[in-house]
Amino acid sequence: MQKISPCLWFDNQAEEAVNFYASIFKNTKIGNITRYGEEGAKVSGRPKGSVMTVTFQLHGQEFMALNGGPHFTFTEAVSFIMNCQTQEEIDELWEKLSEDGEKGQCGWLKDKYGLSWQIVPTVLSEIMQSHDHEKTNRVMSALLQMKKLDIKRLQEAYEQ
Repeated sequence: MQKISPCLWFDNQAEEAVNFYASIFKNTKIGNITRYGEEGAKVSGRPKGSVMTVTFQLHGQEFMALNGGPHFTFTEAVSFIMNCQTQEEIDELWEKLSEDGEKGQCGWLKDKYGLSWQIVPTVLSEIMQSHDHEKTNRVMSALLQMKKLDIKRLQEAYEQ
């Protein structure tokens, strides 16, 4: 068990969201589902017997999804970074995660539940660690013009 695990607060879509993520990420395990009992239902206002929490793992990272009601929503203050090896992986995750959500700038998107993701090629961190500031400035300039990140365009900007 991880010492630190994110808990994602949903209104009432925790199980639906976990199934959505499981359909996108190949390395997913859905764990335990707990349900609101009589006391929990009274305090939360959620129906007795409805899903309270769902535990799951994405690529070995443990999460908990909680149906806590409409009191809190996701913001961009917290996002999940998906490091991708290939353009195909970027393209697939970008399209699937942003379906019915929002496509943002610089590899950012919000999924249909409002959760923010950054879909990033692993090569970007390597490129941006260069000590050649002209190259990194060109890469940053190219990146700022993109929504979905394009590995080829980033590498071309670096190699100019």
